[in-house]
Amino acid sequence: MALRYDDIGNRLKAFRLGSGLSAEDVAKRIGISRTALYRFEKGEVVKIDTLEKLAELLQVSLPTLLGVGVEYIPSAVTYFERMRQIEETAEHIIVLAGPLSYLLASDDFNAVLGELLKESIPENVEDRARAEAEVEEIMIVLRQRKETYRRRQPTVVNLIAASEITRFLINGMVGRLDLPDNLRRERRALARAEVEHFARIMEREPIGIQIGVVPETLPHTGFQIFRQPDRQLLSLSPFRLGEEPNVRVGVAMITSAPEALALHQRAAEGMWQRALKGASAADHLRRLISRHCE
Repeated sequence: MALRYDDIGNRLKAFRLGSGLSAEDVAKRIGISRTALYRFEKGEVVKIDTLEKLAELLQVSLPTLLGVGVEYIPSAVTYFERMRQIEETAEHIIVLAGPLSYLLASDDFNAVLGELLKESIPENVEDRARAEAEVEEIMIVLRQRKETYRRRQPTVVNLIAASEITRFLINGMVGRLDLPDNLRRERRALARAEVEHFARIMEREPIGIQIGVVPETLPHTGFQIFRQPDRQLLSLSPFRLGEEPNVRVGVAMITSAPEALALHQRAAEGMWQRALKGASAADHLRRLISRHCE
């Protein structure tokens, strides 16, 4: 398999961001200039010994950095940056990442998301300042993803589990459940507004957006399938935004393995066939709102 140096550069940047090290720090530690590092991140050919040093410093395997086999990603910052990079050229995206697709979420959702993710940080975390800084980095990347989506408008197929929407409406947009009652009420109102936002999208059925509500329980670990002009990629991730958020623990994976792609494509097609769509899906969401919010 021929190496794609643009992809190596993208992975290098993503893992550097996830490490919390600046470009200057990385360059200094392995004995190159910051300018050289930026050239590598833009896809310039890198000597293998330099890549080995970078892999060791960033605590990533050399095969993952090279894109040989499966990319294993233990950092939410790195994972969301890789999603941003892949979405730059994706033409079609299948999303199962509950309860709602970030790319299709409203601006109001985006406005409170950073606060929600900070709420999800445990009270006894060892380095709270670092954890909160990682959330800020995630939000920067997520906003860039949103800008890319709005500029490029790839086709998005979003699968939603009714059970996750139910929990989202009951718990609200919260990072943890032990919030003051008045704040919980505000967050439940935000969750209701967000579900209504998706119901309106379903009713309009805009070109390039398809949303299906699956009545049954769906896998808790999300996946996405990206179709680019010259290949397909599959990502599997434990990182979640919205209901029961998690940007701290887990290992995401990205692969182009044909078997993995075929199996997940088949699973997505099966769920899509069983899903409610259009006006019937919007009606189902509104029934959930009436049942759990009034």
